[in-house]
Amino acid sequence: MGVLSSLLTSSIGRKILVALAGLLLCGFLIAHLGGNLLLIYGEGPFNRYAQGLEKNPLLPLAEVGLAGLFLAHIAVSLKLRHENRQARPASYAMQRSKGGRSWGSRTMLLSGLLLLSFLVVHVWHFRVQEHADGLYRAVMNAFQSKYYVLFYVAAMAALGLHLSHGFQSAFRTFGLSHPRLLPMIRKTGFAFSAAITVGFALLPLWACFWAKGPR
Repeated sequence: MGVLSSLLTSSIGRKILVALAGLLLCGFLIAHLGGNLLLIYGEGPFNRYAQGLEKNPLLPLAEVGLAGLFLAHIAVSLKLRHENRQARPASYAMQRSKGGRSWGSRTMLLSGLLLLSFLVVHVWHFRVQEHADGLYRAVMNAFQSKYYVLFYVAAMAALGLHLSHGFQSAFRTFGLSHPRLLPMIRKTGFAFSAAITVGFALLPLWACFWAKGPR
């Protein structure tokens, strides 16, 4: 508790917590995308994957931990943003108008809020509600709605923007800011954010426009 308390009470400590939670969430995204790609292989493989997760006794613990990571990442990020604005209220508008900032860094709050709204809808629809015909059919039926697909793809675009800045920012927080390392970190961050965005966004587009419905 002493270490956690010291992290929460200092600006640097809070930045470390945000960076650590963000990187752990990146790991979750990779695993989640891997599971979602089983949609392409059909109802049997995807439902077996979903049922395997449901039967895992560690699932409740994992869900609590994941929710904690999300809440910590959001709450501490908002706290840091508020502190930054309080520290430079007069120059904040000038700072934002200066060049050199990426779209990812400029839209962190907006993309984060869109992702939060998406997460609420996503969890309610696919985790809270009952699916008597199995998760595969629930997902494929949801992806028949062009409005939901549009919302899903927009959220994934926001995720890509968020990751494009957050990934490299996390490594800089941990001190990996050497001029020789920064170009590689930036390229890795952009490649990772692009792969995650395209991977997640293609699934609803495939289900809506190319797949033949539940198989």
